[in-house]
Amino acid sequence: MAALRRIARERGGWWHAYVCPAHGVELEHGDLLAGVFPEGGARCAHGCRVDSEAVRGAWLVLSHQAWARRLRVLAHRGERAEAVERLGEYAGLYAELAADRHGEAQGWMLRGRLFHQALTDAIWAVNVGHAVITLAEKETGDLAAVLPLLEALEQAALEARDVLTGQGQLASNYTAWLNAAGVAAGRAAAAVRGTSWEGAGCWLEGGHGLYAHLRVAVADDGWEWEGSTYYHGFVLRAALLALRSTAPSALPADVVGVLAGMTDVLAAVATPGGVLPALHDGPYRRDALGREWLELIALAQQSVPSDALEAVADRVRAELGDADDALDRELGGWFAGPPLPRRAAAAPVSVFPSTGYAVLRAAGIHALVDFGPHGGSHGHRDKLSLYLYGDTTAWQPDPGQVPYAHPDFRDLYTSTAAHPAFRVDGAEQAECAGALTAADAVSVTAEATEAYEGVRAVRRVAVGPCYLVDLLTVEVTGREAPRITAQLRPGTALDVQVQAAGPVRTTWYGDETLHGWHTWSAEVPVRPFTVPGPGPADDPQRTRTRVDFTAEAAHVVFASVYQAASAGPAVSDVRLDGTELTVELADGSIAHYRTEG
Repeated sequence: MAALRRIARERGGWWHAYVCPAHGVELEHGDLLAGVFPEGGARCAHGCRVDSEAVRGAWLVLSHQAWARRLRVLAHRGERAEAVERLGEYAGLYAELAADRHGEAQGWMLRGRLFHQALTDAIWAVNVGHAVITLAEKETGDLAAVLPLLEALEQAALEARDVLTGQGQLASNYTAWLNAAGVAAGRAAAAVRGTSWEGAGCWLEGGHGLYAHLRVAVADDGWEWEGSTYYHGFVLRAALLALRSTAPSALPADVVGVLAGMTDVLAAVATPGGVLPALHDGPYRRDALGREWLELIALAQQSVPSDALEAVADRVRAELGDADDALDRELGGWFAGPPLPRRAAAAPVSVFPSTGYAVLRAAGIHALVDFGPHGGSHGHRDKLSLYLYGDTTAWQPDPGQVPYAHPDFRDLYTSTAAHPAFRVDGAEQAECAGALTAADAVSVTAEATEAYEGVRAVRRVAVGPCYLVDLLTVEVTGREAPRITAQLRPGTALDVQVQAAGPVRTTWYGDETLHGWHTWSAEVPVRPFTVPGPGPADDPQRTRTRVDFTAEAAHVVFASVYQAASAGPAVSDVRLDGTELTVELADGSIAHYRTEG
């Protein structure tokens, strides 16, 4: 017997509340299309059953969003009768429940109508609008009952955008989705009426429209200003959804440049095997996120195509398995013209100086250095972090973030302690910006001078012929007996071996294996310390072996060399003598690297 499917009859809350209070994991969704909260409470992967008003409200968000996406799938696949019936049902429900702004939203929220947040309303409205547009391409006679819903959604998006921009937040990622909602609902309504869409001036070209938003929200290096992979993709996906039925070649030249730059960012940070690092706030991994990436890539490939994004799509599909609803494969012909020229492949070293990332590609190693601005409310205290990936292995990843309603784990995953950064006296870094001081074809150097008072830290990362070099120099003034710590934060299993003489050795496991050599200034005693700690944020209960190298000194250089097991000749010796690091290979070749002094 087929599972019973119904639309829930209640307003939704805030989806970030869908988290286990004990374990910090997102709760299991169950059958979101059943319209009924899981009997006995939402399940946690660690055995809990959670039932509270906030969790029920969060589940309703997920259910309504799943239904909105389902409507698009039905529309594309020609299952018109059910799509039209459900849209009519939603039209009645919205009129009944969402006449006013939601009264249970938290004070900081931009209040929505069907949900606590207007952002959630906008995301839902985008899917509803595009479902109607797709249906209207065939016929419109059975869609008249949906018109009041579409008109209400466009008006709600306009009112929310006015509040937001009235607060001076044109650059907010909310603005992108409110504009996308206005476009989708407005275009859908025009299609149902059989008239031309007249909303471009309001939603795309106007002073608060999509183009104006992109011009202020995206830095000149292509990153959305918050520096989060998730929110970067979030804004780019909203933009591409909003540009349905436009010709890429007809867009303003500067907007084309923004979209191309945003695509280049994703192509640059993605590993050759398609792993997208979860930089700053955003989920580390979840099925809904995977489906979002697939949709974004399907649209990007029709507008500003990039070969690198195909690997991301392949990996996401493999991870999703049966959870892939294949909506992205239904989106052909999204734009009114052919794509723009294919984007060039990323260089071996890519630097994003405004947002503060550098990507370095050594043999079998994909490394990122994080040195930029804090990133607002979605930033982390992670200056000079060094993230290490193989093609498909996250050896030392940015750990991502849990659902925001878990305050303890959220703070933990924004902390310096959670990142492969540096600490002084065991304290957290201040929310601050670092700076790029040098970059060339094989290396990058960045510094942080505001993370701690009286502390200057410099990280230089260089690509060797078959390995990666990391030189971290920290200098402290004005403190008695300072303690300086360099941190390793693996996302995989890690072996640590202290040798009787010579560098500490590490072995990092996964689909691929990484070898590490770790040494420091000869005159400074350093304590290697390993301790279990939370792994990436998709499951904070999964422990990994954290390593702290701590020196009690006012000045110290930590030097590491990393080599993928697939690369060679093998590293045979690593020595730090004064201001020079020497790396010897098994074939007898030697290379030298200067430290910051």
